[in-house]
Amino acid sequence: MMVENQYSLAPDLLGVLKKYQGIAVVVGLIGIVALIAGFFVASPEQFLRSYLVGFTFWIGMALGCLVLVMIQYMSGGAWGMMARRTFEAGSRVLPLMAVLVLPIYFGATKLFPWTFPEAMHDKVIQDKAFWLNLPGFYLRAPIYFCIWGALMFLLNKWSLEQDKTGDIQIAKKLERLSGAGIVIFVFSMTLAAIDWLMALSPHWFSTIYGLLVIVGQVLSALALSVAVFVLMAGYAPLKNLITKRHLHDLGKLMLALTMLWAYLSFSQLILIWSGNLPEEISYYIDRLNGGWEYVGAGLLMFHFAFPFLMLLSQKLKKNPKTISRIALYIIFVRLVDVIWLIEPNFGHQHLNIHWLDIAAPIGIGGLWLAYFFYNLRQRPILPVNAPDLQKALDHGRHHH
Repeated sequence: MMVENQYSLAPDLLGVLKKYQGIAVVVGLIGIVALIAGFFVASPEQFLRSYLVGFTFWIGMALGCLVLVMIQYMSGGAWGMMARRTFEAGSRVLPLMAVLVLPIYFGATKLFPWTFPEAMHDKVIQDKAFWLNLPGFYLRAPIYFCIWGALMFLLNKWSLEQDKTGDIQIAKKLERLSGAGIVIFVFSMTLAAIDWLMALSPHWFSTIYGLLVIVGQVLSALALSVAVFVLMAGYAPLKNLITKRHLHDLGKLMLALTMLWAYLSFSQLILIWSGNLPEEISYYIDRLNGGWEYVGAGLLMFHFAFPFLMLLSQKLKKNPKTISRIALYIIFVRLVDVIWLIEPNFGHQHLNIHWLDIAAPIGIGGLWLAYFFYNLRQRPILPVNAPDLQKALDHGRHHH
C-alpha cells in the first residue's frame, strides 16, 4: 500500500526516536533506583509524597494527550491533524500509568490525612466520610482508569482503522465519541483530582480545582507534543510538510491555555481570599508562608507572565527553535506547579522541596518517555486517510 508508506517514518527519524527512547530508559531507571533508595533512606511518607508529585505530573501528560486528541476531532483544526499522532502516542502510555498508580493505591493510609487515626475525631472529615473512605477510594481509581482506557482504546483503534480503510464513517464515529468523551473525561478527572490531590487537605475544597488540574494537564501535554513535533520536523517525511502556520497555531493554543490556567488560578485565589472562611483559607495560608510564597510569586511570573509575553510574538511562535524552547520551558514550570499543589499540604508552613521531588518525576518520566517514543514509532506519522489531511497539509502554504 503506497498510501501508507508515504508518511511512514524515514529510517533516520526512526533512529532518532530510538536514540531518545534509549536515553529515556537509562534516565528513568536511574531515577527509579534513586526513588527506591529514597524509600529506605528518607521515609515511606516522603517517598509517597514525592511519588505522588511524579505520578500526578506524568499521568497529566497522558491524559492531556487524550484530551487533545478529542479536542482535535471536535475542532477539526489543521494544527491537530499534523500533531495527532504525537497526541495518540502520548495517550497510549495510560496502561503504564495504571500500573504506576499502585504505590499511591496501597500507600493511601500513609499519604492522605483523612485516613489517619486522628481523623476519627475530626468533625469536618467525618462529615465528608461518604466520599472520604477507603473502600470508596479503592473502588474509584480502577473505574477512572477503565473510563480513560476505554476512550484511549477506541480513539486509537478507530484512527488506525481509518488509516487502513479510509472509511468516512469512522471520522464521524470519532467525532461523536470525542464530544461525549470530553464531557465524561472532565467529570471523571475532577473526581480523580479530588481523590488524589484535593483530599491531601481534607478540610479544604474548591469548585474550580478539577478544571484547574485539567487545564494544567492539557498545557503540559501540548508543550511536550510541540517539542517532539519540532524535533521530528527536521526529518522526512515531516521535513517539507510542516509550515510556519502549523507552528503558529500550536503556539496560539499554548498561549490560550497559559491564559486559562492563570485565569482559573487567580479566580480560585480571589474567591477564597475574599470569602475568608477558615476552612478554605488554610490552603493559601500554607502556600503563602514559610518560603512557599516565593514559589507562588515565581509561578505568577514564570508560569504566566513570561510565557504569555513570549507567546504573544508571532515571530517566536513561527520559529521552530524558539517555540520548542518555550515548550520545554513550559514543561518545567508545569512541574513546579504540581509540586506547589502537593508539597505544601505536608510542609507545616515551611518550604521543603525534597530531593525525591526531583527524582520521582525523572524516574517516572523516563519510563513514560521511553514508552511514548516506542508508541510513536509504531504508526505512520500522519493520519493517512483522514478526510481533511490534504487541507491540513496545505494550511499556510500560500502565506510563504
